[in-house]
Amino acid sequence: MGRDRDPARSDADFTFVSPAVKYLLFLFNFIFWIISFVMVAIGLYARLIKQAETALACLAVDPAVMLMVVGIFTFIVTFCGCVGSLRENLCLLQTFCISLTVIFILQLTAGILGFIFSDKGRGKVTEIINKSIVHYRDDIDLQNLIDFGQKEFRCCGGEAFTDWSHNIYFNCSNQNPSRERCSVPFSCCIMTNDTQIFNTMCGQGMQELPYIRAGEHIYTDGCIDKLVNWIHNNLFIIGGIALGLAIPQLVGMLLSQILINQIKDQIELQNYNARHRSDPWS
Repeated sequence: MGRDRDPARSDADFTFVSPAVKYLLFLFNFIFWIISFVMVAIGLYARLIKQAETALACLAVDPAVMLMVVGIFTFIVTFCGCVGSLRENLCLLQTFCISLTVIFILQLTAGILGFIFSDKGRGKVTEIINKSIVHYRDDIDLQNLIDFGQKEFRCCGGEAFTDWSHNIYFNCSNQNPSRERCSVPFSCCIMTNDTQIFNTMCGQGMQELPYIRAGEHIYTDGCIDKLVNWIHNNLFIIGGIALGLAIPQLVGMLLSQILINQIKDQIELQNYNARHRSDPWS
């Protein structure tokens, strides 16, 4: 049998808002708020240590800028969730819930469109890679990212190693005075386990060699095909990562919506009590 309600206890002491939901949502947002702050700090630091002329050279593909943009947006959204849950603010909680819903829908839409229009997506990836090749020497972060990708995927250029001719330093025209004319970056070079000293100039003049001869020294396959093959071979891993990103969003939406409904019920209860205190005969 349940206990009878204590008549001495005031109705004002009762609340629909669950402390567990409230503080769990706060903790959830606080963790991601800290992560977003670190992302912004790292992105800002990466931008500040670059030279002034480099800072505007390749803004559209700068990983530091992308990190800052994502970090700032996450910072704002999670800040709304933190303050909204702690202060039981309906406006901030609804902003947080709507933002997560929009992000989830956009991610889902992008995934569906990417699957349907995979050919156009390949063209867009080709455009981004070619643009990155053009700005290879302009941005140290972009340079490190490209070198890492070419080493990991054992590839060179976008569709072929000759794509490096799009870069002003590696361009293979006779008018190019660069010492790196007709070369490719060292990250294209084939490295063996028994290599004692790595030659950073191993890509010198490789674009002038026939495809078969160049293949003895560097990776001649383009990174686009390598990337597509890697995606096909790792669909389960990619799906797991996508699910891992979606679960926190769904949890955040669920907790925020539960708290919103509880706060609305609490407001209705307070309004009801206020009306009956002012009119005892109703």
